[in-house]
Amino acid sequence: MPLESIPAIVQKTWNELTTTELYEIIKLRTDVFFVEQRVDESELDRRDSEPTTEHLWIPGENGDVAAYLRVLRDEVAEYGDAYRLPGRVVVGAAYRGRGLAQRLLARVVEIHGGESMLLHSQSYIQGLYAAFDFIAVGEEFTEGGIPHRTMFRAAR
Repeated sequence: MPLESIPAIVQKTWNELTTTELYEIIKLRTDVFFVEQRVDESELDRRDSEPTTEHLWIPGENGDVAAYLRVLRDEVAEYGDAYRLPGRVVVGAAYRGRGLAQRLLARVVEIHGGESMLLHSQSYIQGLYAAFDFIAVGEEFTEGGIPHRTMFRAAR
């Protein structure tokens, strides 16, 4: 998929998702998090269906999902004043190296940059989030069997 032919980002809430879109999102997340990374915690945490959850993705070449992330909204901030939580950032193996995760994150910052945000980054990929002004806070921890860091981005 040449960069100039990458489709626009799709953004939907749970009630707007089609069953095909949901299937492709879940397939990508399970292919990467469970099969590839061997995450040892449940992928389906019931947060996807919350009315305030936003699902953003870039369609792939064959009706699949090339890259995805979701944005949650918490009522109580885990850190500082961050109620907005980007997460489940994932890019399919066939689509890596094309800047798709950066495009999704740029969109989230465009939409929610006026609010503080918090995320749990796999430790090895902290640089991706640092490029969007997220800073590591607290100590490294293990989540799903993988080292993570909590990262905070102040409202701009």
